[in-house]
Amino acid sequence: MQKFIFKSIAMKKLFFTLILAATYLSLTFVSCKKTVVNNDPTTGKLQINFQNYVDGSPAIFDTMIYINAAGNHYLVSDVQYFISDVTLYKHGGNSTMIKGWVDYHYIDSQIPSSLVWNVYDDINIGDYDSLAFHFGISSDKNITGMFVNFPEKDMSWPDVIGGGYHYMKLNGKWLDVNNIKAGFGFHLGIGQNYDSLGNVILPFIDNSFRVSLPSSSFTISGGVTTNINIRMNFEKWFKEPNIYDLNYWGGGIMQNQGAQKVAAENGWNVFSFSK
Repeated sequence: MQKFIFKSIAMKKLFFTLILAATYLSLTFVSCKKTVVNNDPTTGKLQINFQNYVDGSPAIFDTMIYINAAGNHYLVSDVQYFISDVTLYKHGGNSTMIKGWVDYHYIDSQIPSSLVWNVYDDINIGDYDSLAFHFGISSDKNITGMFVNFPEKDMSWPDVIGGGYHYMKLNGKWLDVNNIKAGFGFHLGIGQNYDSLGNVILPFIDNSFRVSLPSSSFTISGGVTTNINIRMNFEKWFKEPNIYDLNYWGGGIMQNQGAQKVAAENGWNVFSFSK
């Protein structure tokens, strides 16, 4: 009788051991299936780094060491701006617009994390000839209240002069005609025209513009993150095709469509590309 009991216990142990072994093999098989790596990926990732330069060198903020094309001695304190509708043009004519998570990016010289954009989209592999983007936010998307959190909400543009959000805030100081340090807010956004009584003449004016970066070819490889750099060259806001004189335009231009127009015309040449 005792021998039968021991034999029965041994059989039960063997049975449970076989079940555990089968379960382990099953889980191992499932786990292996989940971790299979695609050895031939068809997409890669893109990281865009934003840089601030003056006259070919990294910008030095809050230091009166720069002279613009009009002869104004100036310094830059900080800069904030939006780019949107970034489009990648592939060799052969096809294009891809970045829009997987958001179709805009906010850049702030005082927030280091904003100077790197890890694009959410999976980008098809291949050679890309060029890159273009919208400077600011286009009028159909630039709607008051679309940002409720800091820091983007602090880019708001007053409703009475067009609403929505600034395209850019470039803040600094210059030495005026009396050689006195004066502040400037080179703020770009929606423009207005006024009648003789100072009333706004509708419609408002969309001063945002498209930027096509020259010599901006790059390659997206499968399963790899490609790094590219977009550089804002501050001095170019003040030249080509228009010489921008801070003594003429003054410190604030949010309600000066003449200055806004000149700045927008200069903006096509402000940015450059590197890898």
